[in-house]
Amino acid sequence: MNRTKYLLTADDAKDYLECSRDHAYKVIKKLNLELASMGYEVEAGKVPRKFFAEKFYGFEAS
Repeated sequence: MNRTKYLLTADDAKDYLECSRDHAYKVIKKLNLELASMGYEVEAGKVPRKFFAEKFYGFEAS
């Protein structure tokens, strides 16, 4: 069975955004703050793949 990870880590975001790991953590923190303000529970250092895809043009959530 081929399962896609539900949550992206900083290393995943780093690869997709082609940036440093520190910057990827900052991006995830910003996205998590936005999710928290919408009333969602968040996990530090991880962001849902679908939400990441909505925020970054050209990224597919598959």
